[in-house]
Amino acid sequence: MVTIKQVSEKAGVSSATVSRVINDTGTVKEKTRKLVVAAMEELGYRHNVVAASLASNKTNTIGYVVPELHGSFFGAMMGGTEQALRAARKHMLIATGHSDETIEKAQIEALLSRRCDALILHVEAVSDDYLVNLVQQGVKLVVVNRYIAEIDDNCISLENVKGGYLAARHLLDIGHTDIAYIAGSLFKADGINRLTGHKQALGSAGIEYDESLMYEGNFQAKSGAEGIRALMARGKPFSAVACANDEMASGAMNALREMGKRVPEDVSVIGFDNVDFASYLSPGLTTIDYPVTQIGTMAAHWVLDRVYGKGSHEFTHVVEPRLILRGTTSSPE
Repeated sequence: MVTIKQVSEKAGVSSATVSRVINDTGTVKEKTRKLVVAAMEELGYRHNVVAASLASNKTNTIGYVVPELHGSFFGAMMGGTEQALRAARKHMLIATGHSDETIEKAQIEALLSRRCDALILHVEAVSDDYLVNLVQQGVKLVVVNRYIAEIDDNCISLENVKGGYLAARHLLDIGHTDIAYIAGSLFKADGINRLTGHKQALGSAGIEYDESLMYEGNFQAKSGAEGIRALMARGKPFSAVACANDEMASGAMNALREMGKRVPEDVSVIGFDNVDFASYLSPGLTTIDYPVTQIGTMAAHWVLDRVYGKGSHEFTHVVEPRLILRGTTSSPE
């Protein structure tokens, strides 16, 4: 096996210089770096990550737990994280927790057993106490899409209540009073909080929340379509529907069209998240912006700052949502 010493002799530089090139630490002149890289390629040198991690007590690997890999939401979030970590020569191990407490704990323990330097956690079933205890044990972790007061510096989340409020407030402001709601899974914090904001907006307009105008979906497009059919079957009229995410909104729009309803002329639709496909629907989906890529990037920066001491980044631990106006909402006819 080729050693760093052999590379240094071939390139005519010190072993320390070769190490700086390999680990991208310290200042190395570009001409010297090219000499080292050429020597490594000629000799067939491969960096022994295991040996290096034993020496430095760092694996340069970050574990990432998300509920699932389905849909564009988690892809956008992980994409922002991966890009920032890759630029810093760090690696990511991804695991799915499926919103199940037992699975989430098992995945967290599996990543820790692989000596990940830090964890980024989008977990929905484990308790706040469990996460607080991990931090107290010295585990380096950042929680995304969840706020826990005891470890607020370790959290990056969206103000979901405000987002739910903004969506309903927009519909109220353009004249709707009969507003249906397709919720996300109500065992999840973001599902609960977005519905809470919706209720607050109705209350602020003096409109009593009507349980018969709410359908609990599961954040997937199919449940948005099922929600529209269920709401229509109840016979309670509505001129607008707010959906807890864009996937369900897209499903709702399809179901409305299948039933001969025009969007937005007959029924206005608003989503939540502002995922990439929202602007490509016809008409483009009015929605609430959840800057998931930005939050993923901030999670990576948290790790780079707190674990590796690389740079000093500004953090917004609670991100503000904003209304994105497109073509699926209009005043009731």
